[in-house]
Amino acid sequence: MSLQRRIPIAVSSVLFLSAALSAQPVAVRQMEGEVRGFLVLRTMNGEMVADGDSTQVTHGGQITNRLTFHFKDGSLQDETVVFTQNGHFRVLSDHLVQKGPTFKHPMDVAINAVTGQVTVTYTDDKGEEKVNTDHLKLPSDLANGIVPVVIKNLPPGVPTITESMVVATPKPMLIKVAISAENEDSFSTGSASHKARRYQLHVDIGGIKGVLAPLVGKEPPDTHVWMSEGDCPSFLKSEGPSYEGGPIWRTELVSPAWQDGASGRSTRQAH
Repeated sequence: MSLQRRIPIAVSSVLFLSAALSAQPVAVRQMEGEVRGFLVLRTMNGEMVADGDSTQVTHGGQITNRLTFHFKDGSLQDETVVFTQNGHFRVLSDHLVQKGPTFKHPMDVAINAVTGQVTVTYTDDKGEEKVNTDHLKLPSDLANGIVPVVIKNLPPGVPTITESMVVATPKPMLIKVAISAENEDSFSTGSASHKARRYQLHVDIGGIKGVLAPLVGKEPPDTHVWMSEGDCPSFLKSEGPSYEGGPIWRTELVSPAWQDGASGRSTRQAH
């Protein structure tokens, strides 16, 4: 079973560059709060694949972010991460579920970053459910579930930063994620023009597996994430695979589409 099979969606792509790029926790530059957002997952041709919903709430000093995608074929991708922001971002737990016909190998990955226990429940090639539980020495810079938060808080003038991440192969494995700033792109909202920074997330398995992966066609493709620029950077879209051998899909923010007459009724009531 290949490593790429267990690597989740765009914001969870990973890279091991070299020992010269040491991983480090990202300092808090933009405090996280309560947020609700709606997203859509599309093919690169614009066809809708899934509806997305993102919620973020705070409980004391902890932030809980949940991102769900409901696919047209009934499949589900659901990830919930709990983290803190006391000077640096610190993941406490992450739970990722991928199930349904969209995913060739359904999976459930539960990470307790405090104890280091990682439990992977997956379906093998024979359709049988298996469970792998392991204890890893998880560093404070773990980025599972918070890659957009990490990107938003990257220090200025640093072209590349590496963070740690757990992936399931299906055996839990600790690797590195390198996030590199690329070109500036333009976008518009109505008649207003804006700038966005594009970031690359490149997968390099590392070790002997990393050497062999390109030769056998198992090296995952790059993922890209776009963030708005300025004093309040925010996620705009990402493009990357969701599962082994899967197509490149685009994740974007969407605005509500009102039913006919809804806006008119609100206007008449206001008068």
